Amino acid sequence: MPTFAEPHSAEPPDGERPYAERLSVAWWAWPATIAGAAFLAAELAIGAVGLRHPATFLLAGALAAAGLLALSRVKVSVHGDELRVDDARLPVTCIASVQAVDAQGRRDLLGPQADPLAFVVQRPWIGGGVRIDLADPADPTPYWFVSSRHPDRLAHALLAAQGNAPTASPPS
Repeated sequence: MPTFAEPHSAEPPDGERPYAERLSVAWWAWPATIAGAAFLAAELAIGAVGLRHPATFLLAGALAAAGLLALSRVKVSVHGDELRVDDARLPVTCIASVQAVDAQGRRDLLGPQADPLAFVVQRPWIGGGVRIDLADPADPTPYWFVSSRHPDRLAHALLAAQGNAPTASPPS
């Protein structure tokens, strides 16, 4: 079952680099958003004389940048024996299978084949992702879907971590 906890430093096993990716917005979203904010500020300045000030444009640009930074805050990483997606953590011992998914597979998985109990972290501007089926019978979540620009690398990192993870001891 995934846990939510404060960040802690977990060193990767010797000689192994952890997988880490930030689900940031595309580069072209920055100039497009700033241009949209400038247009909105200009519209406001045309209609309200009191807003005909450079501070209106600075505030609009700052709000636009803050919005893009908020959209880009999610990190996906594999450290040691767990997958971290934003604040959620999944021990690799709870993973039954991992499958890299392309854009068409993502549409199917999040559309007609969607399960309402699935844990989904999806960004529409990222085409691929990874489907992670869970092996924990106590967890009602059937699978996790996580967007990734490099789904094959994330899947490989999860499988590698699963090979290095200590096996869970059977219940007594």
